[in-house]
Amino acid sequence: MNKQGKLIIFSAPSGAGKTTIVHHILKKFPNIQFSVSATTRTLRGDEVNGKDYYFVSKEEFLHKVAKHEFIEFEEVYSGTFYGTLKNELARIWNDDKHVIFDLDVEGGLRLKKKYGEHAIAIFVQPPSLEVLISRLRGRGTDTEEKLKERISKAEKELSYADKFDVIVHNDDLELACEAAEKLVEEFLNK
Repeated sequence: MNKQGKLIIFSAPSGAGKTTIVHHILKKFPNIQFSVSATTRTLRGDEVNGKDYYFVSKEEFLHKVAKHEFIEFEEVYSGTFYGTLKNELARIWNDDKHVIFDLDVEGGLRLKKKYGEHAIAIFVQPPSLEVLISRLRGRGTDTEEKLKERISKAEKELSYADKFDVIVHNDDLELACEAAEKLVEEFLNK
């Protein structure tokens, strides 16, 4: 990878609003492009392969791990892997763009550690665990078992907030988007 832009990392427990904030940032900054992660989970709703995620089999994912094709990866939920492909960053940087990530908390911290000052790690803090649980239930996309797994993971992830460069509180989505936009603009102008 010859070229290198900056990395903007948004992390939060599932349901905190990070994806909505990332979409807001993408509309505001034409010089930022979304890093599409690879995952072994199945498509949800109107998701598109290659746009929302690269949907791959567990076997294919593990083969890519063995070939060192990931910058970072993790088994986020039991049997479900997510990761950032090296060629995804190369593709974005070769277009002279900065890259934005929508990642789980541990993946976000790993990328920040790897790229240091070239990256900003932003944690999206939901109003409370109760609000987060309500949002997850409201999606209606998960089984009760999967919901319990997400809630358990969210409780753990909330304790990582202080390890991030900055926390954006998502009590009000519009204000959270504005705060995130300001942070990104300042970081890109550094």
